[in-house]
Amino acid sequence: MNPADRHTENQTRTGGVLSRRSVLRTGGATVAAGLAGCTLPGGDDEADETAALQSCPIDVEESPAEYRTHPDDDVRLWRGGLRRLGYYPEETVPDSVSVNWSFPLNYDGHTAAKSSPVPTPDGERIVFAGDTGRVDAYTPAGRHRWSTHTGATDMGFHGSAAIVDGVAYIGGYNGDLYAIVVDSGELVWHTTSEDLGGALAIGSSPAYYEGILYVVVEYWDPSSGALWAIDAETGDPIHVDDRMWGQPHPSATIDLQEGRLITGSNDGAVYCWKFPCLEFAWKFQTGPEGGPDGKTKADGEFSLGAEVKGTAPTFDGRVYVGSWDQHLHCLDIADGEELWSFETGNIVMSNPAADPNEGVVYVGSADHNVYALDAESGEKLWSTNVDGRVNGSLTATEQTVLVGSSGSYLYALDKETGDPRWRVENRGYVTSAAVPLDGRIYYAERAVLDGYYDDTMDTELVEPGHAYCLVED
Repeated sequence: MNPADRHTENQTRTGGVLSRRSVLRTGGATVAAGLAGCTLPGGDDEADETAALQSCPIDVEESPAEYRTHPDDDVRLWRGGLRRLGYYPEETVPDSVSVNWSFPLNYDGHTAAKSSPVPTPDGERIVFAGDTGRVDAYTPAGRHRWSTHTGATDMGFHGSAAIVDGVAYIGGYNGDLYAIVVDSGELVWHTTSEDLGGALAIGSSPAYYEGILYVVVEYWDPSSGALWAIDAETGDPIHVDDRMWGQPHPSATIDLQEGRLITGSNDGAVYCWKFPCLEFAWKFQTGPEGGPDGKTKADGEFSLGAEVKGTAPTFDGRVYVGSWDQHLHCLDIADGEELWSFETGNIVMSNPAADPNEGVVYVGSADHNVYALDAESGEKLWSTNVDGRVNGSLTATEQTVLVGSSGSYLYALDKETGDPRWRVENRGYVTSAAVPLDGRIYYAERAVLDGYYDDTMDTELVEPGHAYCLVED
Protein backbone atom coordinates (compact mmCIF):
# COMPACT_ATOMS: atom_id res chain seq x y z
CA MET A 1 0.00 0.00 0.00
CA ASN A 2 1.16 3.52 -0.77
CA PRO A 3 2.14 5.10 2.59
CA ALA A 4 0.22 8.25 1.77
CA ASP A 5 -3.01 6.22 1.55
CA ARG A 6 -2.69 4.70 5.03
CA HIS A 7 -4.05 7.70 6.91
CA THR A 8 -7.40 7.62 5.08
CA GLU A 9 -7.74 3.89 5.49
CA ASN A 10 -6.83 4.05 9.17
CA GLN A 11 -9.62 6.55 9.80
CA THR A 12 -12.14 4.03 8.44
CA ARG A 13 -10.78 1.06 10.43
CA THR A 14 -12.38 2.26 13.65
CA GLY A 15 -12.92 -1.24 14.96
CA GLY A 16 -9.25 -1.98 15.65
CA VAL A 17 -8.12 1.55 16.44
CA LEU A 18 -10.88 2.58 18.83
CA SER A 19 -11.04 -0.68 20.73
CA ARG A 20 -7.33 -0.57 21.57
CA ARG A 21 -7.14 3.14 22.27
CA SER A 22 -10.31 3.21 24.34
CA VAL A 23 -8.61 0.76 26.69
CA LEU A 24 -5.72 3.18 27.14
CA ARG A 25 -7.92 6.23 27.57
CA THR A 26 -10.01 4.57 30.27
CA GLY A 27 -6.78 3.60 32.01
CA GLY A 28 -5.35 7.11 31.56
CA ALA A 29 -2.56 7.92 33.99
CA THR A 30 -2.87 4.52 35.65
CA VAL A 31 -0.65 3.01 32.95
CA ALA A 32 2.34 3.70 35.20
CA ALA A 33 0.73 1.78 38.02
CA GLY A 34 0.35 -1.77 36.84
CA LEU A 35 0.32 -2.68 33.12
CA ALA A 36 3.69 -4.48 33.19
CA GLY A 37 3.81 -7.04 30.41
CA CYS A 38 0.29 -6.23 29.16
CA THR A 39 -0.74 -7.09 25.61
CA LEU A 40 -3.67 -4.81 24.96
CA PRO A 41 -6.99 -6.53 24.23
CA GLY A 42 -9.43 -5.80 21.44
CA GLY A 43 -9.02 -5.10 17.76
CA ASP A 44 -10.21 -6.91 14.65
CA ASP A 45 -8.86 -10.31 13.69
CA GLU A 46 -6.84 -8.98 10.74
CA ALA A 47 -5.06 -6.39 12.89
CA ASP A 48 -4.36 -8.95 15.61
CA GLU A 49 -2.83 -11.38 13.12
CA THR A 50 -0.47 -8.78 11.63
CA ALA A 51 0.49 -6.94 14.82
CA ALA A 52 0.58 -9.61 17.54
CA LEU A 53 3.80 -10.24 19.42
CA GLN A 54 5.66 -13.36 18.33
CA SER A 55 6.63 -16.21 20.59
CA CYS A 56 10.12 -16.71 22.03
CA PRO A 57 12.76 -17.74 21.18
CA ILE A 58 13.12 -15.96 17.84
CA ASP A 59 14.08 -17.99 14.77
CA VAL A 60 17.20 -16.40 13.28
CA GLU A 61 18.10 -19.24 10.96
CA GLU A 62 17.62 -17.02 7.92
CA SER A 63 18.80 -13.81 9.58
CA PRO A 64 21.40 -11.62 7.83
CA ALA A 65 25.11 -11.50 8.52
CA GLU A 66 25.96 -11.07 12.19
CA TYR A 67 26.58 -7.32 12.21
CA ARG A 68 24.41 -6.17 9.34
CA THR A 69 22.32 -3.11 10.14
CA HIS A 70 18.89 -4.71 9.70
CA PRO A 71 17.40 -7.84 8.11
CA ASP A 72 15.32 -5.59 5.83
CA ASP A 73 17.17 -3.52 3.22
CA ASP A 74 14.33 -0.98 3.28
CA VAL A 75 14.93 -0.07 6.93
CA ARG A 76 17.30 2.52 8.41
CA LEU A 77 17.59 3.04 12.16
CA TRP A 78 19.46 5.45 14.41
CA ARG A 79 22.94 4.16 15.35
CA GLY A 80 23.03 2.03 12.20
CA GLY A 81 20.66 -0.77 13.15
CA LEU A 82 18.97 -2.89 15.80
CA ARG A 83 22.22 -3.48 17.72
CA ARG A 84 22.81 0.32 17.97
CA LEU A 85 26.52 -0.16 17.29
CA GLY A 86 27.13 3.22 15.69
CA TYR A 87 29.40 1.26 13.34
CA TYR A 88 29.73 2.01 9.60
CA PRO A 89 32.57 -0.19 8.29
CA GLU A 90 31.73 0.52 4.64
CA GLU A 91 32.12 4.30 5.01
CA THR A 92 35.35 6.28 4.66
CA VAL A 93 36.01 9.57 6.44
CA PRO A 94 37.98 12.11 4.34
CA ASP A 95 41.44 13.23 5.49
CA SER A 96 40.24 16.83 5.66
CA VAL A 97 36.77 18.33 5.49
CA SER A 98 34.85 21.57 5.12
CA VAL A 99 31.21 22.54 5.52
CA ASN A 100 29.33 21.99 2.27
CA TRP A 101 25.95 23.24 3.54
CA SER A 102 24.08 23.87 6.78
CA PHE A 103 20.75 25.19 8.03
CA PRO A 104 19.34 26.32 11.42
CA LEU A 105 17.55 23.46 13.20
CA ASN A 106 17.70 23.69 17.03
CA TYR A 107 16.66 26.62 19.21
CA ASP A 108 16.18 25.11 22.68
CA GLY A 109 18.83 24.70 25.39
CA HIS A 110 17.65 21.38 26.83
CA THR A 111 20.74 19.42 27.84
CA ALA A 112 19.70 16.08 26.33
CA ALA A 113 21.42 15.01 23.13
CA LYS A 114 19.78 16.36 20.00
CA SER A 115 18.14 14.30 17.26
CA SER A 116 20.54 12.80 14.73
CA PRO A 117 20.08 12.85 10.95
CA VAL A 118 18.94 9.57 9.37
CA PRO A 119 19.47 8.87 5.64
CA THR A 120 16.87 6.95 3.67
CA PRO A 121 17.91 3.47 2.50
CA ASP A 122 18.53 4.74 -1.04
CA GLY A 123 20.57 7.69 0.27
CA GLU A 124 18.49 10.23 -1.67
CA ARG A 125 17.01 11.95 1.38
CA ILE A 126 18.41 12.90 4.79
CA VAL A 127 15.75 13.32 7.50
CA PHE A 128 16.48 15.92 10.20
CA ALA A 129 14.32 16.61 13.27
CA GLY A 130 14.68 19.77 15.35
CA ASP A 131 13.84 20.84 18.88
CA THR A 132 11.01 23.12 17.67
CA GLY A 133 8.96 20.16 16.42
CA ARG A 134 9.92 20.58 12.77
CA VAL A 135 11.03 17.69 10.55
CA ASP A 136 12.96 18.41 7.34
CA ALA A 137 14.21 16.39 4.40
CA TYR A 138 17.24 17.40 2.34
CA THR A 139 19.09 15.85 -0.56
CA PRO A 140 22.81 15.07 -0.12
CA ALA A 141 23.59 18.16 -2.22
CA GLY A 142 21.68 20.36 0.24
CA ARG A 143 18.44 20.86 -1.67
CA HIS A 144 15.51 21.25 0.72
CA ARG A 145 12.64 18.92 -0.18
CA TRP A 146 10.00 19.56 2.53
CA SER A 147 9.27 20.66 6.10
CA THR A 148 6.60 19.20 8.35
CA HIS A 149 5.59 21.13 11.45
CA THR A 150 4.25 18.80 14.16
CA GLY A 151 2.67 19.50 17.52
CA ALA A 152 5.92 18.67 19.34
CA THR A 153 6.71 22.36 19.80
CA ASP A 154 7.91 22.25 23.43
CA MET A 155 11.50 20.92 23.17
CA GLY A 156 10.59 19.20 19.89
CA PHE A 157 12.50 16.05 18.98
CA HIS A 158 15.51 14.53 20.71
CA GLY A 159 15.11 11.00 19.42
CA SER A 160 15.84 10.18 15.78
CA ALA A 161 13.71 8.67 13.06
CA ALA A 162 13.30 5.05 12.07
CA ILE A 163 12.76 4.90 8.30
CA VAL A 164 10.80 1.93 6.98
CA ASP A 165 9.40 1.47 3.46
CA GLY A 166 9.25 5.19 2.75
CA VAL A 167 7.87 6.27 6.14
CA ALA A 168 9.79 8.01 8.94
CA TYR A 169 8.66 7.18 12.50
CA ILE A 170 9.69 9.56 15.28
CA GLY A 171 8.63 10.39 18.84
CA GLY A 172 8.40 13.91 20.27
CA TYR A 173 9.02 15.45 23.67
CA ASN A 174 5.27 16.04 23.87
CA GLY A 175 4.75 12.28 24.22
CA ASP A 176 3.32 11.88 20.70
CA LEU A 177 4.52 9.50 17.98
CA TYR A 178 4.45 10.50 14.29
CA ALA A 179 4.60 8.64 10.98
CA ILE A 180 5.65 10.85 8.04
CA VAL A 181 6.01 10.02 4.33
CA VAL A 182 9.67 10.54 3.41
CA ASP A 183 9.01 11.66 -0.17
CA SER A 184 6.43 14.33 0.64
CA GLY A 185 6.40 15.08 4.38
CA GLU A 186 2.72 14.09 4.60
CA LEU A 187 1.52 12.76 7.95
CA VAL A 188 0.49 9.08 7.77
CA TRP A 189 -0.72 8.71 11.35
CA HIS A 190 -0.28 10.39 14.71
CA THR A 191 -0.43 8.46 18.00
CA THR A 192 -0.97 10.90 20.84
CA SER A 193 0.33 11.04 24.40
CA GLU A 194 -3.15 10.07 25.61
CA ASP A 195 -3.00 6.96 23.42
CA LEU A 196 0.19 6.02 25.30
CA GLY A 197 -1.30 6.39 28.76
CA GLY A 198 -0.57 10.09 29.25
CA ALA A 199 3.09 9.98 28.21
CA LEU A 200 5.20 12.99 29.20
CA ALA A 201 7.83 12.62 26.46
CA ILE A 202 9.49 10.29 23.99
CA GLY A 203 13.23 10.95 23.98
CA SER A 204 14.11 7.56 22.51
CA SER A 205 14.47 6.56 18.86
CA PRO A 206 12.09 3.82 17.67
CA ALA A 207 13.37 0.36 16.82
CA TYR A 208 11.56 -1.59 14.11
CA TYR A 209 11.23 -5.28 13.38
CA GLU A 210 8.65 -7.15 11.29
CA GLY A 211 5.86 -4.61 11.40
CA ILE A 212 6.29 -3.47 15.00
CA LEU A 213 7.87 -0.32 16.45
CA TYR A 214 9.48 -0.58 19.90
CA VAL A 215 9.40 2.77 21.70
CA VAL A 216 10.57 3.77 25.21
CA VAL A 217 8.31 6.41 26.79
CA GLU A 218 8.59 8.73 29.84
CA TYR A 219 5.96 9.56 32.50
CA TRP A 220 5.81 12.30 35.10
CA ASP A 221 3.74 11.21 38.11
CA PRO A 222 5.18 8.94 39.26
CA SER A 223 8.52 9.45 37.54
CA SER A 224 8.66 6.27 35.48
CA GLY A 225 8.82 4.78 32.03
CA ALA A 226 7.37 2.12 29.78
CA LEU A 227 8.31 0.01 26.77
CA TRP A 228 5.60 0.11 24.11
CA ALA A 229 5.09 -2.08 21.03
CA ILE A 230 3.26 -0.16 18.29
CA ASP A 231 1.72 -1.44 15.05
CA ALA A 232 3.78 0.42 12.42
CA GLU A 233 1.00 0.24 9.84
CA THR A 234 -1.68 1.90 11.95
CA GLY A 235 0.00 3.48 14.98
CA ASP A 236 -2.07 1.28 17.31
CA PRO A 237 -0.44 0.36 20.66
CA ILE A 238 -0.45 -3.42 21.10
CA HIS A 239 1.73 -4.07 24.17
CA VAL A 240 3.13 -2.15 27.16
CA ASP A 241 5.49 -2.95 30.02
CA ASP A 242 5.73 -0.14 32.59
CA ARG A 243 8.24 -1.57 35.09
CA MET A 244 10.93 1.11 34.56
CA TRP A 245 11.63 3.79 37.18
CA GLY A 246 12.81 7.26 36.28
CA GLN A 247 12.17 8.89 32.93
CA PRO A 248 14.04 6.73 30.41
CA HIS A 249 15.97 8.40 27.58
CA PRO A 250 17.79 5.44 25.96
CA SER A 251 16.40 3.71 22.90
CA ALA A 252 15.64 0.02 22.66
CA THR A 253 18.55 -2.15 21.51
CA ILE A 254 17.55 -5.46 19.90
CA ASP A 255 19.88 -8.44 19.51
CA LEU A 256 18.16 -10.92 17.20
CA GLN A 257 20.73 -13.66 17.64
CA GLU A 258 20.52 -13.57 21.42
CA GLY A 259 16.78 -12.89 21.45
CA ARG A 260 17.03 -9.89 23.79
CA LEU A 261 15.78 -6.28 23.96
CA ILE A 262 17.73 -3.87 26.20
CA THR A 263 17.17 -0.36 27.51
CA GLY A 264 18.11 1.75 30.55
CA SER A 265 16.57 4.52 32.62
CA ASN A 266 17.19 7.41 35.02
CA ASP A 267 16.92 5.02 37.95
CA GLY A 268 20.39 3.75 37.02
CA ALA A 269 19.07 0.35 35.98
CA VAL A 270 19.38 -1.68 32.80
CA TYR A 271 16.27 -3.64 31.81
CA CYS A 272 16.19 -6.68 29.55
CA TRP A 273 13.32 -8.54 27.89
CA LYS A 274 13.28 -11.70 25.83
CA PHE A 275 12.61 -10.83 22.19
CA PRO A 276 10.20 -10.74 20.45
CA CYS A 277 7.73 -12.06 23.05
CA LEU A 278 8.79 -9.30 25.54
CA GLU A 279 8.85 -11.60 28.54
CA PHE A 280 10.95 -9.82 31.18
CA ALA A 281 14.39 -11.43 31.62
CA TRP A 282 16.56 -9.45 34.08
CA LYS A 283 17.51 -6.08 35.61
CA PHE A 284 20.98 -4.74 36.48
CA GLN A 285 21.62 -1.78 38.79
CA THR A 286 24.62 0.24 37.62
CA GLY A 287 25.34 2.29 40.74
CA PRO A 288 24.68 2.16 44.48
CA GLU A 289 22.86 5.51 44.52
CA GLY A 290 20.31 4.66 41.83
CA GLY A 291 17.13 2.66 41.91
CA PRO A 292 13.87 2.82 43.83
CA ASP A 293 15.57 2.55 47.25
CA GLY A 294 12.92 0.24 48.65
CA LYS A 295 10.01 2.45 47.60
CA THR A 296 7.10 1.51 45.38
CA LYS A 297 5.98 3.34 42.29
CA ALA A 298 3.01 4.67 44.21
CA ASP A 299 5.48 6.71 46.29
CA GLY A 300 6.50 8.54 43.13
CA GLU A 301 10.15 8.74 44.12
CA PHE A 302 13.47 7.21 43.21
CA SER A 303 17.10 8.02 44.03
CA LEU A 304 19.20 9.84 41.46
CA GLY A 305 22.93 9.38 41.12
CA ALA A 306 23.51 6.60 38.61
CA GLU A 307 21.30 7.51 35.67
CA VAL A 308 21.63 5.56 32.44
CA LYS A 309 21.19 8.08 29.62
CA GLY A 310 22.92 6.44 26.66
CA THR A 311 21.72 3.65 24.40
CA ALA A 312 23.66 0.40 24.79
CA PRO A 313 25.31 -1.39 21.84
CA THR A 314 25.50 -5.17 21.90
CA PHE A 315 27.49 -7.91 20.16
CA ASP A 316 29.04 -11.32 20.90
CA GLY A 317 26.60 -11.87 23.76
CA ARG A 318 27.62 -8.71 25.63
CA VAL A 319 25.97 -5.34 26.18
CA TYR A 320 27.85 -2.09 26.96
CA VAL A 321 26.15 0.47 29.22
CA GLY A 322 27.40 3.87 30.35
CA SER A 323 26.17 5.30 33.65
CA TRP A 324 26.33 8.43 35.76
CA ASP A 325 28.17 6.25 38.27
CA GLN A 326 31.19 7.17 36.05
CA HIS A 327 31.59 3.67 34.63
CA LEU A 328 31.08 1.79 31.40
CA HIS A 329 29.63 -1.60 32.34
CA CYS A 330 29.93 -4.76 30.25
CA LEU A 331 27.09 -7.22 30.94
CA ASP A 332 26.28 -10.74 29.83
CA ILE A 333 23.21 -10.23 27.67
CA ALA A 334 21.73 -13.61 28.63
CA ASP A 335 21.45 -13.05 32.39
CA GLY A 336 22.71 -9.50 33.17
CA GLU A 337 25.85 -10.63 35.00
CA GLU A 338 28.54 -7.94 35.04
CA LEU A 339 31.66 -9.11 33.19
CA TRP A 340 33.75 -5.97 33.77
CA SER A 341 33.47 -2.23 34.31
CA PHE A 342 35.74 0.66 33.39
CA GLU A 343 35.91 3.82 35.51
CA THR A 344 36.21 7.24 33.86
CA GLY A 345 36.80 10.57 35.59
CA ASN A 346 33.18 11.75 35.45
CA ILE A 347 29.66 10.70 34.44
CA VAL A 348 29.13 8.71 31.24
CA MET A 349 26.19 10.11 29.29
CA SER A 350 27.25 9.28 25.74
CA ASN A 351 26.08 6.57 23.37
CA PRO A 352 29.08 4.24 22.92
CA ALA A 353 30.15 2.97 19.51
CA ALA A 354 31.42 -0.57 19.01
CA ASP A 355 33.54 -2.22 16.32
CA PRO A 356 32.70 -5.93 16.54
CA ASN A 357 35.28 -6.88 13.92
CA GLU A 358 38.15 -5.38 15.93
CA GLY A 359 36.55 -6.11 19.33
CA VAL A 360 36.77 -2.49 20.55
CA VAL A 361 34.23 -0.23 22.29
CA TYR A 362 34.53 3.58 22.15
CA VAL A 363 32.91 5.72 24.84
CA GLY A 364 33.00 9.38 25.83
CA SER A 365 32.83 10.85 29.33
CA ALA A 366 32.10 14.20 30.95
CA ASP A 367 35.78 14.14 31.96
CA HIS A 368 36.44 15.44 28.38
CA ASN A 369 37.96 12.15 27.21
CA VAL A 370 37.13 9.52 24.64
CA TYR A 371 38.24 5.99 25.57
CA ALA A 372 38.94 2.96 23.40
CA LEU A 373 38.44 -0.24 25.40
CA ASP A 374 39.03 -3.89 24.63
CA ALA A 375 35.48 -5.24 24.36
CA GLU A 376 36.27 -8.56 26.01
CA SER A 377 38.45 -7.44 28.92
CA GLY A 378 37.73 -3.74 29.42
CA GLU A 379 41.43 -2.90 29.10
CA LYS A 380 42.07 0.70 28.03
CA LEU A 381 43.74 0.90 24.64
CA TRP A 382 43.93 4.70 24.45
CA SER A 383 42.23 7.89 25.60
CA THR A 384 42.03 11.32 23.94
CA ASN A 385 40.97 14.70 25.31
CA VAL A 386 38.33 16.34 23.07
CA ASP A 387 38.11 19.73 24.81
CA GLY A 388 34.72 19.25 26.41
CA ARG A 389 32.08 16.92 27.81
CA VAL A 390 30.88 14.13 25.54
CA ASN A 391 27.09 14.00 25.91
CA GLY A 392 26.09 12.64 22.53
CA SER A 393 26.90 9.75 20.23
CA LEU A 394 30.15 8.26 19.01
CA THR A 395 30.44 6.86 15.49
CA ALA A 396 33.00 4.31 14.29
CA THR A 397 34.02 3.73 10.68
CA GLU A 398 36.73 1.46 9.32
CA GLN A 399 39.55 3.82 10.35
CA THR A 400 37.97 6.69 12.29
CA VAL A 401 35.93 7.57 15.37
CA LEU A 402 33.69 10.64 15.01
CA VAL A 403 32.65 12.43 18.21
CA GLY A 404 31.36 15.85 19.23
CA SER A 405 31.91 17.64 22.52
CA SER A 406 30.75 20.61 24.56
CA GLY A 407 33.85 22.41 23.28
CA SER A 408 31.79 22.93 20.10
CA TYR A 409 34.03 20.72 18.00
CA LEU A 410 33.43 17.64 15.93
CA TYR A 411 36.51 15.40 16.06
CA ALA A 412 37.75 12.66 13.75
CA LEU A 413 40.04 10.39 15.78
CA ASP A 414 42.28 7.66 14.46
CA LYS A 415 40.86 4.33 15.63
CA GLU A 416 44.23 2.74 16.26
CA THR A 417 45.87 5.55 18.25
CA GLY A 418 43.18 8.06 19.21
CA ASP A 419 45.17 10.85 17.55
CA PRO A 420 42.99 13.61 16.08
CA ARG A 421 42.92 13.52 12.28
CA TRP A 422 40.95 16.78 12.13
CA ARG A 423 38.40 18.79 14.05
CA VAL A 424 35.67 21.17 12.87
CA GLU A 425 34.62 24.11 15.01
CA ASN A 426 30.88 24.65 15.27
CA ARG A 427 28.50 27.16 16.81
CA GLY A 428 27.04 25.08 19.67
CA TYR A 429 27.67 21.80 21.50
CA VAL A 430 27.72 18.82 19.17
CA THR A 431 25.52 16.16 20.74
CA SER A 432 23.97 14.34 17.77
CA ALA A 433 25.58 11.38 16.09
CA ALA A 434 27.78 12.14 13.09
CA VAL A 435 26.46 10.00 10.24
CA PRO A 436 28.86 9.18 7.38
CA LEU A 437 27.41 8.37 3.96
CA ASP A 438 29.11 8.31 0.55
CA GLY A 439 31.93 10.65 1.56
CA ARG A 440 29.65 13.11 3.37
CA ILE A 441 29.14 13.54 7.11
CA TYR A 442 25.83 14.74 8.57
CA TYR A 443 25.27 15.93 12.16
CA ALA A 444 23.56 18.58 14.30
CA GLU A 445 24.42 20.82 17.26
CA ARG A 446 22.62 22.52 20.15
CA ALA A 447 21.70 26.19 20.12
CA VAL A 448 23.97 28.83 21.65
CA LEU A 449 22.20 30.50 24.59
CA ASP A 450 23.16 32.96 27.30
CA GLY A 451 21.92 32.41 30.84
CA TYR A 452 20.64 28.86 30.39
CA TYR A 453 22.55 27.62 33.44
CA ASP A 454 22.10 30.83 35.44
CA ASP A 455 18.86 31.07 37.44
CA THR A 456 19.45 34.79 38.08
CA MET A 457 19.04 35.86 34.45
CA ASP A 458 16.72 35.22 31.54
CA THR A 459 17.83 32.76 28.87
CA GLU A 460 18.61 34.48 25.58
CA LEU A 461 19.11 32.81 22.22
CA VAL A 462 22.44 33.89 20.73
CA GLU A 463 22.37 31.69 17.65
CA PRO A 464 20.36 28.62 16.65
CA GLY A 465 22.06 25.26 16.42
CA HIS A 466 22.61 24.13 12.86
CA ALA A 467 22.57 20.87 10.96
CA TYR A 468 25.69 20.33 8.85
CA CYS A 469 26.94 18.44 5.86
CA LEU A 470 30.71 18.05 5.62
CA VAL A 471 32.55 17.03 2.47
CA GLU A 472 36.17 16.38 1.55
CA ASP A 473 38.09 19.63 1.64
